[in-house]
Amino acid sequence: MLVVCNRIPVNPDHAEAFEERFTQREGLVDQMEGFISFQILRPTAPDQPYVVMTFWQDRAAFEAWTSSDAFQKQHRNSGTLPKDAFLGHPQIEISEVIQQTETESE
Repeated sequence: MLVVCNRIPVNPDHAEAFEERFTQREGLVDQMEGFISFQILRPTAPDQPYVVMTFWQDRAAFEAWTSSDAFQKQHRNSGTLPKDAFLGHPQIEISEVIQQTETESE
């Protein structure tokens, strides 16, 4: 499994608008082959970034997403927030899961 984390430093004055963008997302990634899940993490301190996480079966599935027309369409409106909404450039981290544990559902 592959996990892609996009760490986005957001100006707290624009946090609500940033979150709204995600609540209004089209969800095109959800339909991609090899896609597992999507999470967005809100920071608990103003100096921490938001973290957008996607989980994929493998790197090939993620790369297929980033080269797809759906990716271009999904990110078309990414520039709708003013430049001062961000406190720096996003940082992408790509990791392979080597171990995972979960509680069993009842």
